[in-house]
Parts: sequence; structure tokens; C-alpha cells
Amino acid sequence: MAVVITAVFAFSHDFVKEWQEAEGTNFLMKISIDCIPCFIRQALDAVRFATDDTAVHERVLREVLTATGTMDFHMSPPVMGRHIHRLIRELSRSNDPYLAQKQRFNRIALDLYSDMKQRIRTASNPFDTAVRLAIAGNIIDFGVYGALQSTQLIQTIDASLTAPVTGSISALAKAVERAGTILYLGDNAGEIVFDRLLIEEISEKNITFAVRGGPVINDATLDDAAQVGLTNLVDVIDNGSDAPGTVLDTCSDTFRRHFDTADLIIAKGQGNFETLSSVEKNIFFLLKAKCPVISNHIGCKTGSLVACHPADLTG
Repeated sequence: MAVVITAVFAFSHDFVKEWQEAEGTNFLMKISIDCIPCFIRQALDAVRFATDDTAVHERVLREVLTATGTMDFHMSPPVMGRHIHRLIRELSRSNDPYLAQKQRFNRIALDLYSDMKQRIRTASNPFDTAVRLAIAGNIIDFGVYGALQSTQLIQTIDASLTAPVTGSISALAKAVERAGTILYLGDNAGEIVFDRLLIEEISEKNITFAVRGGPVINDATLDDAAQVGLTNLVDVIDNGSDAPGTVLDTCSDTFRRHFDTADLIIAKGQGNFETLSSVEKNIFFLLKAKCPVISNHIGCKTGSLVACHPADLTG
């Protein structure tokens, strides 16, 4: 019990500190009441990946329920996510609960790579197709789809090629053309193979690819980038943070320099959208709007493909 009390105290202390940091910023998409069931489900999914010990499951659930009952709704959801997953890693003694799933979906995506590459080569607009496929890869999100199967991924790939897009891929193409330096913010393992396809279409540009600074959910790290061949294609850095998004106050100085000086930022996934959608930078967000909170904020239907600049937002 002493171990649990120590872990919980540290969790609570850091949590308050993070609230204070978050309240000092103006760029965070705030937590909605509708986020709370997702926090609980995500915590249970993650701790079950980490351990079969039901006593640990109960401890994590109790602490997450306590945290959600006292949290500041001015925080961004990834700030809460960061604390939940730190707690899970500490109590389960598993540094990377989703490691097997990350490696599995890296392999699945690599197996699909040749077929997707051929689709891009034969497309009437290769850039448009590459962007659509990059967005399709965002379905590999175990924070939302804890039981995702490869068949669902293939169906999403097929549907993405003709589905309507919220925002403008052509506007992104113009932004890429004008940019001298591009910072590409990755999201999930497996998904980064889809990002590789898009990067290969714009490889003449000066591109830096960024991953998370430590394990959280199935978000990509440096090991994943190496596994899928991104480190052989572009410079890859980590952002120095284990938040499931880009909470700038928690990122490294190296990452912040890249962020501040990039002409264009391409940000993948909901976590990056939640933490950066009001930052005054030239950012294009590529994602599938997988939850009503996000889709309402963007002004699109849940399940939509999104390629938007903050100026496009209507929600």
C-alpha cells in the first residue's frame, strides 16, 4: 500500500503543477465534460494492456476517478492523458504498455506500404492521394480504438481515397510549395508509415519529423521511426515530452527551436490538434475526427477526414 500512496502523491503533486502551467497558456483546447468517459475507458484499456493484475486495475481506476473529479477543465485533454498514463506505467511497472501493439501495427503498415505507394504513383494527383492516405493512417489510435483490427485499417484506406475532406488539400499543397522548412509532427506508431508516404512526395523540402519523447498510449517514439525507415529519409527528433499531444511548455528546448523557426508545421492527429489549434503559427492539421468533441470544435461530422488550417475552423 505504501507504494501506491507514494505513486498517488507524486501523481497529484505533478498534476497540480501541470494545471498551473496549462492555465498560464492561451492555446489549449479545453477539456469537455464529454471527455471524462473517454479518460476512464482509456485508462482501463491501457492498464489491461499493461498487466493482468486486477488489483492494479482497481487502483488505477480509483485514482483516475479521483483525478477527474478534481481536475481543472481549463486544461487540454492531453495534459490529463499524460498524468493518467504516467500513473499506469508506475503502478503496473510497465514502461511501455502498448509496445507489442505498436510493433504489430508498424509491421502491418509496412506490409501495406507497397500497395499504397503504387496508388500514389498511379493517381492523377499524387499529392492529394498521399495526404488522404496520411489522414487514413490516423485511425491507428489506441486511445480511441483499443481493439482496432487490420481489416478496419484497410477499409479506412479504401474509403479515404474518395471521401470528402474538411479543409483544403490544395491549400496545404500551396503552403508546402512556399515553405523552406517543414516540421512534421507525427502521432501514432503504424500511422507514421502513412506519414512516410506523404513525406516522400515532398522530400525535396527541408523536413524534420518529430515524435514523442517517451512512451504514451501507442504514440510513436524514436524506436518506431527507426523501425519504419523514417530515420533514413529525414531528420527525426523527439519532442522531449510524454504527453499524447504537443504541450509546448513540457517540450525540450531543441524541439521548441524547430517549432519556432519552421515555415510550416504539419501536425497529425487529435492530440496535436487539441494542444496546438490556437497557436499562432502556420499549422496544417491532418486527422480523422474520431470523437464528437473534436468534430464539433472543427465543424465537421465525426469520422471526417480533416486537412485544415486554424483559419478554416468554424466550430
